Amino acid sequence: MHQIDPLLDKLTLERKVRLLTGADEWSTHPDPDIGLRSIVLSDGPSGIRGVTWDERHPAVNLPSATALAATWDVATAHAYGAVLAAEARRKGADVVLGPTINLHRSPLGGRHFEAFSEDPLLTADLAAAYVRGVQTGGVAATPKHYVGNDFETERFTANVSVSERALRELYLAAFEKAVVESRAWAVMSAYNAVNGATMTENPLLAEPLCGEWGFDGVVVSDWWAARTTVPAALARQDLVMPGPDGPWGEALVAAVRDGRVPESAVDEKVRRLLLLAARVGALAGFTPAPADTPAPSAEDGAVLARRVAADGMVLVRNDGELPWPAPGPRSVAVIGHNALQIRTQGGGSATVTPPYVVTPLDGLRAALPDAEITWTLGAVTQAGIAALPIARLTDPVSGEPGVRARFLADSGRELLSENRHSSDLARLGGSRPEGTASVEISTRYQVREPGTIRLGVAGAGHATLTVDGVRVLERELVHEGEDFGGGLVSPPHASVPVELAAGEVELTARLDGVPQGNGLTLALGEDLAADETDAIEAAVAAARQAETAVIVVGTSPEIEREAADRATLALPGAQDALVRAVAAANPRTVVVVNAGAPVLMPWRDEVAAVLLGWFGGQEFGTALAEVLLGIAEPGGRLPTTWPATEADVPVLATAPVDGVVAYDEGIHIGYRAWLRAGTEPAYPFGHGLGYTSWEPTGLTATPDEVRLTVRNTGERAGKQVVQVYLSRESSAVDRPERWLAGYAVVRADAGQAERVTIALARRAFQHWDQGWKSEPGEFTVHAGFSVTDLPLTTRIFLKRPVW
Repeated sequence: MHQIDPLLDKLTLERKVRLLTGADEWSTHPDPDIGLRSIVLSDGPSGIRGVTWDERHPAVNLPSATALAATWDVATAHAYGAVLAAEARRKGADVVLGPTINLHRSPLGGRHFEAFSEDPLLTADLAAAYVRGVQTGGVAATPKHYVGNDFETERFTANVSVSERALRELYLAAFEKAVVESRAWAVMSAYNAVNGATMTENPLLAEPLCGEWGFDGVVVSDWWAARTTVPAALARQDLVMPGPDGPWGEALVAAVRDGRVPESAVDEKVRRLLLLAARVGALAGFTPAPADTPAPSAEDGAVLARRVAADGMVLVRNDGELPWPAPGPRSVAVIGHNALQIRTQGGGSATVTPPYVVTPLDGLRAALPDAEITWTLGAVTQAGIAALPIARLTDPVSGEPGVRARFLADSGRELLSENRHSSDLARLGGSRPEGTASVEISTRYQVREPGTIRLGVAGAGHATLTVDGVRVLERELVHEGEDFGGGLVSPPHASVPVELAAGEVELTARLDGVPQGNGLTLALGEDLAADETDAIEAAVAAARQAETAVIVVGTSPEIEREAADRATLALPGAQDALVRAVAAANPRTVVVVNAGAPVLMPWRDEVAAVLLGWFGGQEFGTALAEVLLGIAEPGGRLPTTWPATEADVPVLATAPVDGVVAYDEGIHIGYRAWLRAGTEPAYPFGHGLGYTSWEPTGLTATPDEVRLTVRNTGERAGKQVVQVYLSRESSAVDRPERWLAGYAVVRADAGQAERVTIALARRAFQHWDQGWKSEPGEFTVHAGFSVTDLPLTTRIFLKRPVW
């Protein structure tokens, strides 16, 4: 810091304050006189979008955080962070706005897919490894959203009422290791309040974050989270985003001039911002933090995406169906909306545009080239317009692949004309020319098979669609959601049946009277809406004719996304009825769940196998085919409990009551709450089957470590996650029935035994009571393969610690 102080002396108060609010949506102000360039921030956390939502500048789309967490593998989390650092450097970003490490308090949380787990230890370990991976690449990581942003409903204004003990043992614990051990260079403050104070003004920014934990980085606000001048400036809030407007600026200068905010507080914030700039190479005269690892290539990102997708896939049921023996089935009926239009990521600020997506249908056709692979819809999952295949689209102006996008003024004058690489153009608002009143996309579409399809338009405004110059649709589309200005996650749409002959057809979609702001979206494509009964009957017929059936069920963009919590855990549409009908027709039915968070599966015991695939990234289909064929092990174990019914979930509500979300359950969330309630879920925390069998023996333990032997008793190599829990039968302290204390990933060949040592941190024995305290006495150590599968136990006696 002492090297930075001379730079501070060169800055006037106005210049210092200017640095503390963003220059625009994604970057900070430069100050060339002191050698400071702009610092560029980018949304993550499962890919680096950069500063635009433009499909012409794609990004590696890694599997969601829940998929990464299901690997239980800190080495994989580190590699994940390293790929993101390389992507950030490729896109010119200095700061990755991730990882998201809020806890899975309720499965209804809309952003559940973006966070890791319901357990603070597993979350903390993975987050710390992710941060190390990013920052060894010379890019800042930003653990978020500090703290208590475990829901989306009324997230800007809700107050979280939570005990100090629950804060320390759960919600703050998830962040602590990323700060204390991995030395995160930035932290993002949340929208919500905690115990009455908005997080951009909350004392928790000072303690424990900066004092006890020693955080010396920048606290950046979530976008538009900072709303006051003096309270936020007096708190440990450093950077207000986005800019250039905000609560500071001239108002903060005035507050310093009249003594309401000491200039020393401003100086401290600027010092930390300049330190961040020095670390990421944005400050001349300072050596940036070393990039210790070589930059992975885009191919490396794709390889990691495929590995994480397979290693995080959780096999929760297998009635002898999987893996398919070589050379695989002769015929497969692939069924489901999500099999064709797979969700690789959740909705909201985490969204990136991948260079390509391998769907389950694509993956199986590539892996089984000699098999008969059919696809039927079965049930509509995602209401809306599916983009037309880019390989069959030609820009009518340039002849390039894609579409022609035109931005027009009120007069009809063309403001901009450009080639775009998709017929689904989201977030056009940020890139459209000033004065845009209409937007139009046109293309030549190659029809391979004659027939009738539903063509449609999505967006907000007066929509028209023409086919070969003939207007076939005209409709006023109105978006009624709350988050229009942030971009249309699920835009209104209209469609019409159109009979197409084989060959080339000219298509033009247009929106007139488009809204202002950043919410402009226009999509031209196919509406897969179908009669429910006919769709299920067609799927059943296909399943009867095939050797095996693979149904891909899942959620829709309306359900798992930022800015809204889920209303139900049930699968949308007629998917449950579809699974039951197909399973009755073909006993070799495999169900793949394409969801980032728990869903209800009332048919789970009626099918041959169930694979949880999460939001599996751009290589989802390839990874799925490898898992089905046994080329890859489904290596995942549940990072969160999956319920059998919604009524069974012990902590469910996310909606504030009179503006307050009461965390009355205290330290009992996730599997802790399930154990306390005595209710059996569909699948417990830590569960996962894999393709081989395991036997644990020889458990011994001390307060410092646990040792045991794990033998692969099956006929093939495999992966297991050994899990250690603690319990206390007699205690003066309210404790969970069991709590995770350590774990280890074990990989072994058939018949091979591995001796496993798992360290126990002192925190595993501690509880918070106005400080970290330990209760001497006897603890039981449980070891096994899930929170309810713990065949080995031993006891240790904890003397009064001298830590």
